[in-house]
Amino acid sequence: MSEEIPAASHGKIIVFGAKQIRRIWHDEQWFFSVVDIIGALTDSGNPRNYWNMMKARELKQSEVQLSTLCVQLKLASSDGKSYKTDCVNVEAAFRIIQSIPSPKAEPFKQWLATVGYQRVQEIENPELALIFTMLGEASTTEIARNKDAQGFDQNKTAARDGGSVAGNARRELETKSGRKVVSPENYLTDKPKPKLLPKSERSS
Repeated sequence: MSEEIPAASHGKIIVFGAKQIRRIWHDEQWFFSVVDIIGALTDSGNPRNYWNMMKARELKQSEVQLSTLCVQLKLASSDGKSYKTDCVNVEAAFRIIQSIPSPKAEPFKQWLATVGYQRVQEIENPELALIFTMLGEASTTEIARNKDAQGFDQNKTAARDGGSVAGNARRELETKSGRKVVSPENYLTDKPKPKLLPKSERSS
């Protein structure tokens, strides 16, 4: 996105590189703004227009309705208001990314596999939580690169292993310091299982 989203979105913004990506917790899983994903992968000055052209191209070439992968959810915009926006879960995001020619696609999928399955966290120490999140992401990227992970399943495995590295480091710090970084009830490093979109909302 070219404009900065206000802080009123209550921490539902995550960052890939220098790009802000909005997400929202819905139906027990994270959904991500499609136009923000496109902005992060293409550096387009008008990701909304890119998305419209992309849907038309896929429909013409593959007879695939990409919009059927999306759910419209309200997200905060740069003007401080919330608008219905095309959003996708992790599974649908991977499908859309396949249609975007970008050298950032594989790193983005590795990153998405990490952040896409995090539970909503009750953070007692936000700064430390951020450090461990960054450790998990860096570990995931390094593991995926060394194992030449390709596709959803392999990247998901790398994300689980990277999350374990961060989780072990966090638990060791909590043991040594005697203070919790996040609440154990809400922090999961390698669960939950991915939740698929209903068949009626998927493309054929």
